[in-house]
Amino acid sequence: MASSPDPDPATYLPDPLGPDFELRHLPQPIDYEGAVRATLVRYRKSAVATRAVLYVHGFNDYFFQRDMAAEYAAHGFRFYALDLRKYGRALLRHQRPNNVRDLVEYYDDLDAALAVIRAEGSTTFVLSGHSTGGLIVSLYAKARLTPELAALVLNSPFFDLFQPWYRKLGVPLVTRLGALLPDLKLPASLSDTYGQSLHRAYRGQWDYDLAWKPNQVFHINAGWLRAIRAGHRQVRRGLNLPVPVLVLHAGRTASGRKWSDDFHRADIVLDVAHIRQLSPRLGNKVTVKAIEGGIHDLFLSAPPARAAAYQAVFEWLESVLLPELAGALPTKAS
Repeated sequence: MASSPDPDPATYLPDPLGPDFELRHLPQPIDYEGAVRATLVRYRKSAVATRAVLYVHGFNDYFFQRDMAAEYAAHGFRFYALDLRKYGRALLRHQRPNNVRDLVEYYDDLDAALAVIRAEGSTTFVLSGHSTGGLIVSLYAKARLTPELAALVLNSPFFDLFQPWYRKLGVPLVTRLGALLPDLKLPASLSDTYGQSLHRAYRGQWDYDLAWKPNQVFHINAGWLRAIRAGHRQVRRGLNLPVPVLVLHAGRTASGRKWSDDFHRADIVLDVAHIRQLSPRLGNKVTVKAIEGGIHDLFLSAPPARAAAYQAVFEWLESVLLPELAGALPTKAS
């Protein structure tokens, strides 16, 4: 569901999520496919505050979680979300969805979003990322650390591939090919099971645009895989982030070829053991917490796990934000 660039990118426009949200396109320099933009989404009912959160979605994804915006606003934050280039609201007709050759390309999107957030009065930022978004904001924080960045909140960050050993054997070769043939299309390695577990038209409870987040995920390019594996190597070497980091993940991983109701209570996209193993390499102020009964996107889990995830986020933020903010946040999600 791609669309053409907006002629006046400095103007907020109505958002598909309804009257409580508005969007602003952020044009970027052209790349190997042509014109590029990211899209910033703003929650209109956000608190009048100097602290803000910027949420970044995962792979084959875009921002649609209305309740997330409401939770952060209820806890005293301005809420923004970013659809990265070639995803969701930012996708243009001439672009391959998700196509990127270096994760550094996303830094311009984040720079532009944070510039707007600064200009709108926020002086303290929390960066939040889900899955691939968690990997991206971690690397961005390492490269673009500023005094305003107070914390990272990562929701099932993508720090390693979850594949059988025999599939991983070919990854180094494909990664090398990505340098020479970045547009080489690779078969999708994820089934449609996760999407079925989410969307209410199938086995889930959520409503979102299947053109922007299809059950059968978009094909990836060799250049994308090369970029992702480069990011994984950075995490493995250690990022030494000086800011506090909260890493949330599901209590366990599940897999299988046939549908199981267990898929509503476990991560079926990533191996949570990888998240537990690699998260401490982000820095020396990392808190890792499992959410029992959670799925890959913890904030799309069943209500008990979702409530536990929000409670974990806001209790942790209260404990790590600047001393003058301590006590300002409720300890339970609304």
